[in-house]
Amino acid sequence: MESLNRMALELVEEAIEFADELAIAITELDDGATVLDFGHDVAGGIEAGLLLAEIQTAGLATIQNRLGEVAGAPVPHIDLTTDRPALALLCAQKAGWELDADGFEGLASGPGRALLAEEEIFARVGHEDDFDFATLAIEADELPGEAVAERVADRTDVGANAVFLPSFPSASLVGSVTAAARAAELATVRLADLGYDPLDIRSVSANAPVAPVASDEATAIGLANDTLAYGGQVHLTVDEEFGRFDELPSTASDEYGVPFEEILDSVDWNFADLPDGLFAPAQVTVDVSGGPTHAFGETSEDVLGDAFGL
Repeated sequence: MESLNRMALELVEEAIEFADELAIAITELDDGATVLDFGHDVAGGIEAGLLLAEIQTAGLATIQNRLGEVAGAPVPHIDLTTDRPALALLCAQKAGWELDADGFEGLASGPGRALLAEEEIFARVGHEDDFDFATLAIEADELPGEAVAERVADRTDVGANAVFLPSFPSASLVGSVTAAARAAELATVRLADLGYDPLDIRSVSANAPVAPVASDEATAIGLANDTLAYGGQVHLTVDEEFGRFDELPSTASDEYGVPFEEILDSVDWNFADLPDGLFAPAQVTVDVSGGPTHAFGETSEDVLGDAFGL
């Protein structure tokens, strides 16, 4: 089976080669690991965010930027399409590794997770990666250091000098772009969590607006979830009918309509206290091959416009 980390490595090499043009920075740690700064001490940008989203999906998704509208104002939107959703979205892009080491805390996504393959979804998809290099994207409020690289190397069973850590804060343009690229992932994760066979999901297309860059991490996290829950639109082509497609959009949650920062404040930012259905795109269409087409949910220009300050 193809290696997600091998495909991602080609994109990492592209990021390193064009670091100046992308406004990112490359640092080799003393243990040989490579940290790619996508927005901590550098500006980054939309192009950098698009490339990082490609890295997170191991190159198995087509990701583009276009200009759309929110509350009547022009706002960039991110479009993502993949015909390999189980691998691209579940085994790679999903932010499924809470990484901590020597006081560092970050949320890790990307194909490096497939080398560990401890999450249940890997058994359901039937994928475990085997490669000599690990690429793990880290969302955190600080750059990872050697302790993080050593932890990743140990868990993925590769040498520290074979670890690549593209990293970014939520409160950055790259953070806003990569968050908007997650609408398809949210719908796919939600459908798999509801019990649907992930291998019966054939194709996923999605779009979501890019949130304004926030001044702090908490606000940025709230905006990232707002842009998906109130502006994310997803189309899925699947093989089998299912009785729970109506639970896919965020409108199925009782909390729908409330800005995420307010929702998170109500539970003291303990994500475990929130229902899974809250983390979902606003609007979902499901096309069952040879069968019916279902459409559920709706976007909210009012909530999104207020959240974006428009």
